[in-house]
Amino acid sequence: MAFSSTSSLPVMKQTKPDAERTLLNAVEDRYGGVKVDVEDSMDCNDYVSLLRDSITQWRKQGKKGVWIKLPIHLANLVEPTVKEGFRYHHAESDYLMLVYWIPETPDTLPANASHTVGIGAFVVNDNRELLVVQEKNGAFKGKDVWKFPTGVANQGEDICKAAIREVKEETDIDTEFVEILAFSQTHQTFYGKSDLFFVCMLRPLSSDINKQDSEIEAAQWMPIEEYVAQPFNQKHESFKNIANICLRKSRRNYTGFSAVPMSSSSGKKSYSYFNKLQLENETTN
Repeated sequence: MAFSSTSSLPVMKQTKPDAERTLLNAVEDRYGGVKVDVEDSMDCNDYVSLLRDSITQWRKQGKKGVWIKLPIHLANLVEPTVKEGFRYHHAESDYLMLVYWIPETPDTLPANASHTVGIGAFVVNDNRELLVVQEKNGAFKGKDVWKFPTGVANQGEDICKAAIREVKEETDIDTEFVEILAFSQTHQTFYGKSDLFFVCMLRPLSSDINKQDSEIEAAQWMPIEEYVAQPFNQKHESFKNIANICLRKSRRNYTGFSAVPMSSSSGKKSYSYFNKLQLENETTN
C-alpha cells in the first residue's frame, strides 16, 4: 500500500535501523507529542499494524501524546483505534480526534474545549427604546418574556461580530458594536459544557424590524424602563442585574469594555476588550 508523501497524510515511511518497518507519518507538536492526519482509505488490519509499529517507534523516541485525526469517511478505523488504547478527545462535523498517552506517567493531554461563548445584544436607539424579541423555542417559549436577541458565537468568530450577526439574523436590524457591558459564567449548560455569556451594547443603523420567522415569535422596540420592569427580570437576580446595568448605560452612568483590534505574538489578528476611554484619559493626564 502506497500513499503520497506530504506532512499531513498517512505515509508509509521506511525507518532504519528498525528493520525496514513501515510507519504512519507524524508531525511533531510543541509538547513532545505527535499528530497524525489519516486521509486515505485502508484495510483495518493494515492500519492496526501501522499503528502498533508507529507507537513502538514513538515510545523509543520518547514521544508523549499521540493525536490521530480520523475524517468521517474513515469511521471504520475508529473501533480498531480505540481497541489499541486510544480515547475520544473531541469531534467536529467532519472528523473525530482520538488521543493516546505513551509514557508511564500521569496523562497531561489538555482536555477538550470547556466553554461555549454566548452573546446578548443590548440595542438601544436615540429614543431610549430597546430592541427586544420573544422566542418560539427554548426556555422562554410561551412565557411572554421580552428579551435581548441572543445567540452563540461560531468557531473562529469574534464576540463583537457575533453580536452584530445575531441581531441581523433575528431582527434584520443593522448595528455597530459599541462595547461589552458585562459577562457571566455558568456551568453544566449545553451537553455539560460551561458558558461564557457576554452582554454587548450595539448601536442600531436601521429601524425597520423584519423578524426571523423560524425562531422569533415577535420583535419590537420597547422603552427601556418597560423592559426593566418586567416581572421576570425583577424576579431573577441575574436578569435584574443585567437590566439595571443596561438602564444605567442608557443614562450614561456606566462604562463597559471597548473592542480594540490587536495582533498576538504569533501574528494572529484578534480583539482585546477593556475600558479604552479610561485608559486614554489616564495616559493623557
